[in-house]
Amino acid sequence: MTSINNDVVFPAIYARTEDGFQVGLTVADKGQVHFTVDSPCVRHSEVADSTSQATAFLAPDAELIPRPNIHSDFWSATGS
Repeated sequence: MTSINNDVVFPAIYARTEDGFQVGLTVADKGQVHFTVDSPCVRHSEVADSTSQATAFLAPDAELIPRPNIHSDFWSATGS
């Protein structure tokens, strides 16, 4: 373990192996969870532009992408 954030609202944990692999698990705003992985075995490459248009409506004057508002019986929290 390289670091642990025990914050009640935004906890996180980070770890690294001896050969340089790293993982991080963080809880963000409104319960969003982010899992990141870094590998020493890959080379940096450019990310290609998307080949399709976004399907969600985004107002032309919007400054931020809105939060998802789609409910899934499998993935969505029940609020309890």
